Amino acid sequence: MLLNGDCPEGLKKEAGAPEPPRENGLDEAEPGEETTGQEVIVIQDTGFSVKILAPGIEPFSLQVSPQEMVQEIHQVLMDREDTCHRTCFSLHLDGNMLDHFSELRSVEGLQEGSVLRVVEEPYTVREARIHVRHVRDLLKSLDPSDAFNGVDCNSLSFLSVFTDGDLGDSGKRKKGLEMDPIDCTPPEYILPGSRERPLCPLQPQNRDWKPLQCLKVLTMSGWNPPPGNRKMHGDLMYLFVITAEDRQVSITASTRGFYLNQSTAYHFNPKPASPRFLSHSLVELLNQISPTFKKNFAALQKKRVQRHPFERIATPFQVYSWTAPQAEHAMDCVRAEDAYTSRLGYEEHIPGQTRDWNEELQTTRELPRKNLPERLLRERAIFKVHSDFTAAATRGAMAVIDGNVMAINPSEETKMQMFIWNNIFFSLGFDVRDHYKDFGGDVAAYVAPTNDLNGVRTYNAVDVEGLYTLGTVVVDYRGYRVTAQSIIPGILERDQEQSVIYGSIDFGKTVVSHPRYLELLERTSRPLKILRHRVLNDRDEEVELCSSVECKGIIGNDGRHYILDLLRTFPPDLNFLPVPGEVLPEECTRAGFPRAHRHKLCCLRQELVDAFVEHRYLLFMKLAALQLMQQKASKTENPTSLENGSPPSSESKPEDPPAPEAGSKEEGSSASGLAKVKELAETIASDDGTADPRSREVIRNACKAVGSISSTAFDVRFNPDIFSPGVRFPESCQEEVRDQKQLLKDAAAFLLSCQIPGLKIGIGELITRSAKHIFKTYLQGVELSGLSAAISHFLNCFLSSYPNPVAHLPADELVSKKRNRRRRNRPPGAADNTAWAVMTPQELWKNICQEAKNYFDFSLECETVDQAVEIYGLQKITLLREISLKTGIQILLKEYSFDSRHKPAFTEEDVLNIFPVVKHVNPKASDAFHFFQSGQAKVQQGFLKEGCELINEALNLFNNVYGAMHVEICACLRLLARLHYIMGDYAEALSNQQKAVLMSERVLGIEHPSTIQEYMHLALYCFASSQLSTALSLLYRARYLTLLVFGEDHPEMALLDNNIGLVLHGVMEYDLSLRFLENALAVSTKYHGPKSLKVALSHHLVARVYESKAEFRSALQHEKEGYTIYKTQLGEDHEKTKESSEYLKCLTQQAVALQRTMNEIYRNGSSANIPPLKFTAPSMASVLEQLNVINGILFIPLSQKDLENLKAEVARRHQLQEAIKNRDKAEEPMATEPEPAGASEDAASQPPAAKDPSSPSLQE
Repeated sequence: MLLNGDCPEGLKKEAGAPEPPRENGLDEAEPGEETTGQEVIVIQDTGFSVKILAPGIEPFSLQVSPQEMVQEIHQVLMDREDTCHRTCFSLHLDGNMLDHFSELRSVEGLQEGSVLRVVEEPYTVREARIHVRHVRDLLKSLDPSDAFNGVDCNSLSFLSVFTDGDLGDSGKRKKGLEMDPIDCTPPEYILPGSRERPLCPLQPQNRDWKPLQCLKVLTMSGWNPPPGNRKMHGDLMYLFVITAEDRQVSITASTRGFYLNQSTAYHFNPKPASPRFLSHSLVELLNQISPTFKKNFAALQKKRVQRHPFERIATPFQVYSWTAPQAEHAMDCVRAEDAYTSRLGYEEHIPGQTRDWNEELQTTRELPRKNLPERLLRERAIFKVHSDFTAAATRGAMAVIDGNVMAINPSEETKMQMFIWNNIFFSLGFDVRDHYKDFGGDVAAYVAPTNDLNGVRTYNAVDVEGLYTLGTVVVDYRGYRVTAQSIIPGILERDQEQSVIYGSIDFGKTVVSHPRYLELLERTSRPLKILRHRVLNDRDEEVELCSSVECKGIIGNDGRHYILDLLRTFPPDLNFLPVPGEVLPEECTRAGFPRAHRHKLCCLRQELVDAFVEHRYLLFMKLAALQLMQQKASKTENPTSLENGSPPSSESKPEDPPAPEAGSKEEGSSASGLAKVKELAETIASDDGTADPRSREVIRNACKAVGSISSTAFDVRFNPDIFSPGVRFPESCQEEVRDQKQLLKDAAAFLLSCQIPGLKIGIGELITRSAKHIFKTYLQGVELSGLSAAISHFLNCFLSSYPNPVAHLPADELVSKKRNRRRRNRPPGAADNTAWAVMTPQELWKNICQEAKNYFDFSLECETVDQAVEIYGLQKITLLREISLKTGIQILLKEYSFDSRHKPAFTEEDVLNIFPVVKHVNPKASDAFHFFQSGQAKVQQGFLKEGCELINEALNLFNNVYGAMHVEICACLRLLARLHYIMGDYAEALSNQQKAVLMSERVLGIEHPSTIQEYMHLALYCFASSQLSTALSLLYRARYLTLLVFGEDHPEMALLDNNIGLVLHGVMEYDLSLRFLENALAVSTKYHGPKSLKVALSHHLVARVYESKAEFRSALQHEKEGYTIYKTQLGEDHEKTKESSEYLKCLTQQAVALQRTMNEIYRNGSSANIPPLKFTAPSMASVLEQLNVINGILFIPLSQKDLENLKAEVARRHQLQEAIKNRDKAEEPMATEPEPAGASEDAASQPPAAKDPSSPSLQE
């Protein structure tokens, strides 16, 4: 939510603007609902100003909006520099106190110019605690330690180090200074070809972090809580403070405020001390007693409010940093109290009681959703509860593994124990009671929680009213997998056998069903592509299901219908599930499939199922269109039908049915043929009897050929129980089962032939994933006291060239004299186990190679880390980053000597922490997402202004649901920045892109690949705004991060180096420019082939620099290469070929002129008559034009006629895509539509068009 009502003007949308169509049939608007136009107005009431009167400062104005709550004004005042020290106050209008939780529009008499008075209120213990916590937060506001420690949703951002403050101001300041001398020299380690990969520059020291010490100690006093007689004097609690001047004082927090008392460390005397100064704010009292505090606190707050808000706002989910500098551990009363009280869940949000997570999660889903304001409120509540639940579940899971939670079945073996903490149920990822015996035992039990989470995610996204899922979070910590779930009311009081009224508790032996569950699940079956089917139970009775048998239905004591165990929501991947007697298609067998896997829970991802169904739909349309055209051609003859309607034999080429002779007329008729099919399919589906029998035959044949379950409309669904061990089907369904088996085989072949060829195998990824699997079991045998020693030993064996690292066992001098008897309730990892200490590098690498072969069926040709680095061109620093991120390790920020053969790279002091790796549901903002998609579509069609308005609207709605920080808001800001840039508004582009970079650093991580891309976009906009040194700093940062994360050998490096080279060319650093541009040329040639258009462009860029250096021979050589490519690929008449030809002529003339001049000098010596040579320094405009080209931004002027033709072409191309989109009214509302075929080509030819290869994607 935008605090303060300062919503940008661009977000105010005209009434009556059309809302994009919703795909989820369940959300269809009722006829009696408000119109969208009215809805949008409700959201966007105009803001107004109020005057604030606070004690001790001048009155000031504040911009607010009617839908804000009074509470939000409180937050703004607690954040402002001059009022931040107040927390316990109320706001009064005309003498009447305003309710904290009322919306401003409901406050009578509140209008433009109203005066709100800040009135100090008496403290309670709760308010005094809040006040002390707030003061502590203000004192720590520039301290990054919470971000390094991964607490309270703090995370890191380093953008300001490279932009030297806010870009908006500098944009105005630096205009016109474009050729001022700037230092362009990059650090040595980022130059092309450098072998050095330092770690320290990853987290540069921020000047603001140098602490301004205000106090030495602020902590709770040991005299708490006040005795009864002092409570009756109004004492609430006592604080102990040591000022920067080393003065020790005791402070009483009373109902009236804060004052000094006469207590000391060993003597209690609560009487007021001198000076007898009572202050309502702790800050005012400390200002009185410590001059250093007064000076430094004011300076600290000034710095705090100068930081960009996005550097300070909490993220919705915790982001952990895998490196951190050595930090002092300072005394902190709030942190200490948190660790032992509220953090154990006694006082989460509602004082004195734990939160009922299940009730909160389900109640938010039951909120009304008839119109836009209601849906926004609902989605905001769902998102907030989910992020709170994820945080609580993560803390609980860590407490469970650390041994701080009592099991509910303490007498059982450790692996089988279950836990309840803070109303959340925790179980470990082990196969308890042989539940997964037929599926792979412990391995299957480890995989099942993530499959289940994906199921929960999917059912939540479909969002059927009346069907409930459990809050689910999967946490990997210290080698264990913990599943955290909310608790169904009443589930703990009864047996599972009694509770389950739908599904099976024993993988299909006993199966039950329930009409209400069938009705609810039927509504999910179309968007989830799940087939309603029948199975046999243990008594050979037929039971009808609309999910896999493992999916259980339980009605809770609250009367809600819950589904759980959704681990087989998606169909199995037959490539990893050998079934006796079943043969896979040729594409699979040729590639060596099926292969046995460790578990039988491999399933197809939802994205793949959607891609397969879409692929089949295109095939259905083409087959039907082809038959219609054949009917038309031979009206007298019988229509040719496909033989038996069998599917095409090879799944790899199903998109090429025999087509009529190619030609422009035919192409047009094929488009109209598709339109006819669409119309026909709709007519037959509506079943109004108007379609003739031959047309019905066409649709029936096409349906049969693509495996549709309906013969009158395209409808492909999967039976999730096919090939499930133990599940039997009735005799009457055998034909349907046979068709379903074939469909699964086709999907397996489609995966291999159509999807996988677009992917590359990352050897580094294989190695680190294999190492992660080994590390998981390695850590399970380590007790807490040996954790840092064990992790550093593992890292030495994995990455250090030192041949025989020795593990340091926990120090012997601390072993107690008498051995404790084994406690019953020991944490899962507390086996007295030092087996980890004997691991050697040879053994670990042998295991990694074995794991890569067993799990991924890939043979690694290396026995040591040094061989892996040499053979596969890997970097040890990249492997370190990958393994740390995958396992939650945090290491010390320093330079590691991986290659030393004389000492190991890591010591136990280098391992700072181990964090959880958390998987959770990401609730979506559906309306905002539809606006975003509509905006993207408009942009792709060339309607930039309309697209911009829709994206702005999406941004506003995203802010409403997610708050200010979220990865989807980041995508919105990136696209907005690009649109403003294309429309010539560089300042707005800079502002939006700066926010996008900050947000990407904060929510994805400072070196995440998306963050690197955001840096590159920002550099382009800085260059366009004449901020050349900032542009270079950002590009150098992006190159350093790319080197760290991927290394030099990566296709993206070509784009990055082209950008750097062009900017350096612009500032006339020619030699430096050539180093980067020639590297880009080499990388492009390697990844795109020597004849690609990218390589031609690279040659041209290099030629331009040689021209500027007057080295015409080299320039000509490169431009000729480029010309040859253009001529071969595009033909002589293409504009690019002609441009290159012209440039060659120009270079030749310059070369000839130079040669003449040189000859003149040789002949006549110093008396030569030399005409002045024209060496052109590149203009900023020409450099910017080239930057736009390489970054995929093309401006193409078009005539009116061209425009009309273009729009007709766009309409034609979108026809088929629209057919796909509108196929399924009940399609899952969250599904990201793929970019229309040919969208990027369309985009490249729009009136001033944006072709953005990276931005319009919201996929996580």
